[in-house]
Amino acid sequence: MKKISVLIPCYNEEDNVEPICVAVIDVLQKKCSQYDYEVIFIDNYSTDRTRELLKGMCERNKRVKAILNAKNFGQFNSPFYGMLQATGDCVITMVCDFQDPVELIPQYVKEWENGYKIVIGIKTNSEENKIVYALRSLYYKFIKKFSEVDQIEHFTGSGLYDRSFVEVLRQLDDPKPFLRGIVAELGYERKEIPYLQPKRKAGKTKNNWYTLYDAAMLSITSYTKIGLRLCTLFGFLFGLISGVLGVVYLIYKLIFWESFIAGMAPVTIGMFFIGAVQLIFIGMLGEYIITINQRIMKRPLVIESERLNFDEKDC
Repeated sequence: MKKISVLIPCYNEEDNVEPICVAVIDVLQKKCSQYDYEVIFIDNYSTDRTRELLKGMCERNKRVKAILNAKNFGQFNSPFYGMLQATGDCVITMVCDFQDPVELIPQYVKEWENGYKIVIGIKTNSEENKIVYALRSLYYKFIKKFSEVDQIEHFTGSGLYDRSFVEVLRQLDDPKPFLRGIVAELGYERKEIPYLQPKRKAGKTKNNWYTLYDAAMLSITSYTKIGLRLCTLFGFLFGLISGVLGVVYLIYKLIFWESFIAGMAPVTIGMFFIGAVQLIFIGMLGEYIITINQRIMKRPLVIESERLNFDEKDC
């Protein structure tokens, strides 16, 4: 009998962990009854009652498993690590807040049985804030246009991954993995399932502008050269403009020596403008250096404080 692993990362989701677990198990038992299954929660150091609830769920159902992180290891490391701990013939990843509909599970499994080793959900629309969705759309188009890898638009990471692809992930040894880019770069032929992303069922989103910026910078520095190329191109452009303006000012001064007074305003404005451009591009260079630094340090993806309902052979 084939086994399905459903991975659900969570962080401060006390209102959602029990309902999502019930919903997932209900779908698996009714629509995928011919498969064995396990539901794995990986908790990224929640500070509310999430861990307490997870322990109770694991006590009541041995097919529910939990990994409790010793610290918060970020929005990318924790789910990636959880995938590597799954024991099923395939791993289905879903968020805890119901924004990845559990009704997708049977569709994922059906396409998996049709031969696809990667089946992913693609948002065709969203009930989230329209401004946020529009900004996300612009970001996806930007990263797709400038990436050397054909990036996947409106792909959040939710999907089914065959055991063979999980083994590919295991061999990467990447301390800062970006799953969305890895699927596009190294994944097998995939099947895309469109869906409408609903609102969170309960609680507040843990994402903010900083975490969204962090995700964007990770993808840009991992899969594009656009930041560095812009630094070079703008450097040449501003150098050329400065040289031309310098010659123009010199000519005007020589021709209209008495009447032409440039004053300090152009010099001051130019200094501030060039200084701002330099700071922006130093920051961009810093983002690339941060990504390089995080990868060469080879730190572990996650440090566990506890795992529940795993056999010794799974540890």
